[in-house]
Amino acid sequence: MDLSSLMETLGEKATITLAGLCIGVLFGFFAQRSRFCLRAAVVEFWNRDGSGKLAIWLFAFASAIVATQLSIIAGWLDVSQARQLAAQGSLSGALIGGLLFGIGMVLARGCSSRMLVLAANGNLRALLTGLIFAVTAQASLSGVLSPLRTALSGWWTISGGASRDLLALLHMGNAGGLVFGLVWLAAAIHFARQARLGRAACLAGAGAGLTVALAWLATYRIGANAFEIIPVHSLSFTGPSANVLMLVLSPPGQPWDFDIGLVPGVVLGSFLAALWRKELKLEGFKDGHSMRRYIAGAVCMGFGGMLAGGCAVGAGVSGAAVFALTAWIALIGMWLGAGIADRLVDRVKDIETPPGLPA
Repeated sequence: MDLSSLMETLGEKATITLAGLCIGVLFGFFAQRSRFCLRAAVVEFWNRDGSGKLAIWLFAFASAIVATQLSIIAGWLDVSQARQLAAQGSLSGALIGGLLFGIGMVLARGCSSRMLVLAANGNLRALLTGLIFAVTAQASLSGVLSPLRTALSGWWTISGGASRDLLALLHMGNAGGLVFGLVWLAAAIHFARQARLGRAACLAGAGAGLTVALAWLATYRIGANAFEIIPVHSLSFTGPSANVLMLVLSPPGQPWDFDIGLVPGVVLGSFLAALWRKELKLEGFKDGHSMRRYIAGAVCMGFGGMLAGGCAVGAGVSGAAVFALTAWIALIGMWLGAGIADRLVDRVKDIETPPGLPA
C-alpha cells in the first residue's frame, strides 16, 4: 500500500499521528539502548572525563545531518518551509533559552528526551521532572510565563528565509552541509575507538539520529499528499510534551498530529528496549534536596526550551540538521549553560565534600 492509499484509508490526521508513533518508538528504542543524552556528553567533554558519551551524541548528531542533507540533495525532502527556517526567529531567545536549558539539564541530570526515556524505564524522578517540564513549557507558550518569553524573544529577532539558513549565509550549499556532517561522523568514530565502545552502542546512537531525518521525510511526504496543511518538522520534545499534556487535560475529540503520536511512541520504544534487556526498575528521590534540584532543572528546561524554539533534540539535532541559525545558537547556549552549571554546582560540591562522606 502506497502513502496515498494509506492516507485515504486511515485519514490524514491518523496517518501523521501513526507516523509520529512509529518514529517515536524507534527513537525511544535507540535512545534507551545507546544512553543518548546531551547532558552526559557535555559534562564528559567539559571535565575531560572519557569520550564514550560524547561519541554516542556525535553519532546521533552527525547521522541526523548526513541523512537529512542527503535527502535534500536527492530531491526527496524540501525544508524551505520548515518553521526553523521560514518563520521569524529570535537570536536572543535562542541564546538565553539555550543557556537556561543547559543549566536545567545539569540540575535535572538529563535533557528532556532523556527524562522521557528514563520515565518509561521506571524512574520516578524522571517522571516528575518530565511532568513539571511539560507544565512549564505550556505556561511559557500560552500561560503565565508567555509574556516573559515574548519579551525576551523580542530583544533580537531575525527574519525567516536566507537570514536563518546557515548554509545560505556561509555559501556552503547542501553539499557543504553533507561534508560537515561526515566530518563529525568521523569524529564520532574516533572518540568511539578511544572509549572502546561496542558496535551495538554506536549503531544505536546513529539510529537515534537517523530517526530525526526520518521524521523530516515523513512529515514532508505526508504533507505533500495531504489536503490540509501539515507542517514539515522533525523530533522535538518541548512543544510536543506540552501538547500531550493539554490533550490529556482537554475534553475528548481534540485533533491529533505528529507530536501527539511522538511522545507516547518514545515511551513505548524505551519501555520495550528496557523490557528486552531486563532493565526496568523503579527508582525514586533520595531526599528533599535532590527533589528541589530536579524541579528547578525541569522549570529551566521547560521555559528555556520554549524560549529557544526547541530542546536538546528539537534545536540541538533536528534544527541543526537543517542548519537553522537559531538552532545552532541554542545548541551553543546549551553546551555553555551545561558546562557552567556543572562547574558551579556539581564540581564545587565534589571539591567541598571530603572523600568518604556523602555528597
